Amino acid sequence: MRDFIEITGDLAFPEGPVLVPDGSIVLGEIGRGQLTRITPDGNKSLVADTGGGPNGLAMGPDGHIYVCNNGGFSWDRGPAGWRPVGKAPDNTGGSIQRVDPETGKVEILYDRCGAIPLSAPNDIVFDSHGGFYFTDHGHREGRKVDFGAVYYARADGSFIQEVAYPLVGPNGIGLSPDGRILYVAETSSGRLWSWKIDAPGVLAKVDWPSPTGGDLAAGLPGFQRYDSLAVEAGGNICIATLRLGGIVVVSPNGTEVERIRTPDPYTTNLCFGGPEMKTAFVTLSGSGRLVSMDWARPGLPV
Repeated sequence: MRDFIEITGDLAFPEGPVLVPDGSIVLGEIGRGQLTRITPDGNKSLVADTGGGPNGLAMGPDGHIYVCNNGGFSWDRGPAGWRPVGKAPDNTGGSIQRVDPETGKVEILYDRCGAIPLSAPNDIVFDSHGGFYFTDHGHREGRKVDFGAVYYARADGSFIQEVAYPLVGPNGIGLSPDGRILYVAETSSGRLWSWKIDAPGVLAKVDWPSPTGGDLAAGLPGFQRYDSLAVEAGGNICIATLRLGGIVVVSPNGTEVERIRTPDPYTTNLCFGGPEMKTAFVTLSGSGRLVSMDWARPGLPV
């Protein structure tokens, strides 16, 4: 198990950590429906009340924080901590929100793509053109499961389109260092998919039948459920892995580089910062903690 430093605790299922220019981390507390700023000494302050379930976050080129809001979960809060158990009865509906980190103003940028309502947006990544890709995880209710999808949208709210469908619980999303490959992790299948990008929001289709339209980048053995991900500067993909309690690092060709274990089976997300981008900030969501650990290789910023 990798040594880590606990920055702060008592968080309500934290997700989507983003390093912001003042050196603090902003993350979503899904269980409280809010964005929280955490300074390096562990002090916490409210950034914005988003309502619903603020999940994946990214800093946009305009300095605003873009939020994948899943609408809210129901929870099991036992001795082991927080555990999401499905769609909340008062779920507010899925949306992409734009938050002003200075004023806390929240606006809904997208809540549908044409006639298709967003179900449970999960994670987000910006490209170099100022647009962003995001996953819609979908919800499970009883014996019914929404298929998930990947969308591409402009940050000014003027354009959104579906770029990949169907997926089973798409979660983490990221871009290769050169911006030419899109990676998406499926939670339920424990698979990492990839697509070549022909143009902003245009994904190339593989020549053979594929359930997602993409290529299988990694499908490691054993029972593991993939959550959010981050990409290293050298191209490795770091996937927060449920049940394992930790992070699985795979190379672009799908081979396992290393496994970093943590004491929380709901290790959900990470981002990079610190000197030479070799510090990982990791959300241990079940136990409600943000921790940091040394990383062997430099990561890319979110």
